[in-house]
Amino acid sequence: MAAVGIGGFFFRSDAPEALMAWYREYLGVGTADGSPWQQQAGPTVFMPFPRDSGYFPADRSWMLNLRVEGLDALLARLRAAGVDVTTDPSWDTAETGRFARIHDPEGNPVELWEPPAD
Repeated sequence: MAAVGIGGFFFRSDAPEALMAWYREYLGVGTADGSPWQQQAGPTVFMPFPRDSGYFPADRSWMLNLRVEGLDALLARLRAAGVDVTTDPSWDTAETGRFARIHDPEGNPVELWEPPAD
């Protein structure tokens, strides 16, 4: 027997309801009634990083990576809502796709990943 997927992502929040509403409104994550979020099947990277990694903020022990479609439109929507968006062309490759980084209202790092087209 082995794990077949991620069943949930649980973390602490100062304002859980408000933060859940933010994820639902801006990233389409979660449901208003608390029922499970049905996602599209696709790759999931499960990767521990060294404590001194610079891949995400040193004061955070995790970074959520969300697989997205329509990255440009999503980034435009986030910017219009006042969310600081970071992109770097060196992150993007034809093999891995495109990336952007944001922080949720509580400062948690979120990486947005648009895999390459098939």
